[in-house]
Amino acid sequence: MSIHAKAKRITTRTLVDMKKAGEKISMLTAYDYSMARIVDEGGVDVILVGDSASNVMAGHETTLPITLDQMIYHASSVVRACHRALVVVDLPFGSYQGDSKGALHNSIRIMKESGGHAVKLEGGREVIDSVSRILSAGIPVMGHLGLTPQSIYKFGTYTVRAKEEEEAERLLEDAHLLEEAGCFAIVLEKIPAKLAAIVSSEVRIPVIGIGAGNGVDGQVLVVHDMLGITHEFHPRFLRRYANLYDEMKGAVESYVKDVRSKDFPNDKEQY
Repeated sequence: MSIHAKAKRITTRTLVDMKKAGEKISMLTAYDYSMARIVDEGGVDVILVGDSASNVMAGHETTLPITLDQMIYHASSVVRACHRALVVVDLPFGSYQGDSKGALHNSIRIMKESGGHAVKLEGGREVIDSVSRILSAGIPVMGHLGLTPQSIYKFGTYTVRAKEEEEAERLLEDAHLLEEAGCFAIVLEKIPAKLAAIVSSEVRIPVIGIGAGNGVDGQVLVVHDMLGITHEFHPRFLRRYANLYDEMKGAVESYVKDVRSKDFPNDKEQY
């Protein structure tokens, strides 16, 4: 029997034990009750209430516009659906950078008002004070290195990060800093697979990859991308497990056709 099959509720300790046992960790995003219930019952270990809700739920170009109140709304919806998965909530842009007291206050709001189990934030040494202060309140923190979408205007591109030696060394150092500060896991986004494997081998905490190869301890994808609900996003790391955009669009078209032809509702579908 697998480690996570024994657990009534996945915890941060469960993930560390999974890494020690060489068991891969599965992680997907969710932003609402109905989707989170499907993802949780599908057996995913970690559900990330990502600030990617800004893109897939609200239609923004970047993750920057989403607010703390909106993240709490999405997170509380997800938590109500989950009975097994660990629920991690993104701290949105502007809620932790350069203000460790504000970071703690905002993290406490997320935990109290949403019922989430942990928070995630982007960055390394530049946010270490915020990480330490949040952890001082007993709130679990997941780190995020590599491509950090909240810094898109700084980088100016969504291309692969840490290809050059200097940036790669800095990322590895930051991973050690996050571990030493007390983070329970780290997400690595869109970095060379060899570097990601090195990070995973050097830190004791789980490393979850997105576009970071298979040498890490687990994988995460945006659920709308994985299910093919979004259809214009085609990064190399994305595998579509369904094509729900076309299937759902076809269902809507069939419904419209049946309404217009007076086929719906039929005699059995009315009172």
